[in-house]
Amino acid sequence: MTPFRLDGLRTAPAQLWGSVRLVPLVRDEPVPRLRLHRRVYGEPPAAVRVGDGTAYTAFIPHAFVATWDGDGDAAPAASYGTRLLEREARPAPPRMPVRPLRRMARKAGRDRLRFLPLHLAVEGYLALHFGGPEIAWEEWSRRAVAHGLSPRCEEAYLGLEVRGLEDALRIFEIHPGQCGVLVYVADALASAFVTPHADDYRALHPTLVEDMFGEQIYRYGVMGLPAGEVSAPLGEAGIRSLADLRAAAARRRAEWAAFHDEVMAGRLFDPAGTHRPVQHLRGFRLSRFLPSFAPGRENHIGETITDADGRVAYLKSFRLSEGQIRRGYLLTRLAAHGWRLSATAAALGIDEAALALRLERSGFGYLLRQDVLDHYRSVSRRDRPRDSPR
Repeated sequence: MTPFRLDGLRTAPAQLWGSVRLVPLVRDEPVPRLRLHRRVYGEPPAAVRVGDGTAYTAFIPHAFVATWDGDGDAAPAASYGTRLLEREARPAPPRMPVRPLRRMARKAGRDRLRFLPLHLAVEGYLALHFGGPEIAWEEWSRRAVAHGLSPRCEEAYLGLEVRGLEDALRIFEIHPGQCGVLVYVADALASAFVTPHADDYRALHPTLVEDMFGEQIYRYGVMGLPAGEVSAPLGEAGIRSLADLRAAAARRRAEWAAFHDEVMAGRLFDPAGTHRPVQHLRGFRLSRFLPSFAPGRENHIGETITDADGRVAYLKSFRLSEGQIRRGYLLTRLAAHGWRLSATAAALGIDEAALALRLERSGFGYLLRQDVLDHYRSVSRRDRPRDSPR
């Protein structure tokens, strides 16, 4: 994946409240020809019908509408709120492909596009290899071959449930020119949010408490883990006037921004990950990105609107939990080796029984034939040393 460019965004001094650290992102000039809007409706979420009596339902508290024009700033426009629209009837395919994804971003007029924040990203993760095995190896069940990885279900926590986040968003000031924010809980990067215009950010700033956050971030908030001390004193040496003080403060801000961008936020975009365009908006492109699911590191999913040069006008991200990373990693490894257990196990340096039990622990045991899974369990018990714990 070509790394996205955050050109035009500067890191401002962070603000800290308990475990929550908010790092403002400031633009000197807004991104022209693109605006974001929001409006909330009171109607309940509806189900998206995907055929065969199956319904897909999700709840997002709000929707974003991107408006654009040919030249100059986009005129203000009404927003379309949270709702999942019925899909048109289509013939059922032989296997379940990833069909609803494009429907999450829909044209809402000649110059506006409605999409549900973070839904593109989460749907992209849930649909990872949703079709299941393409070749009917003998280990896989008929259900796996016929219907793929279903049901798809992941848990997320509302921002209101992340302790300290609501207070931090209410108390902290919004900087002049602020077009985005990076949210940290106990110095773990939880979410990135970028808008094209400072007025858009001011209007959408409260929506962060209605966004989705992962299990790790929720638990860090519950535990009240403290954020680290990353500030450095100015020092008295060489400061003899107000001009010297201003210069020293400017140096410290520049050092903080460089440290933050390289160390704290350096893993937001994964160069080995993937991104897929969803819609085009007259020179802008709405895309979702997935990481490489490398174990032992941060993995973020998200969505962006980029201009023709790849610069980010809009960004929203979601940090995967360790369990989600493991599941994504297993699926990518299986797909890379044609869904053959023997080849995947060899690539991972383990035997087939260990891989089968790993799939079961990750929630994918139902994809294997019951007799095959029972066989691998028996092999694992037989090979386990007698004095080893169960």
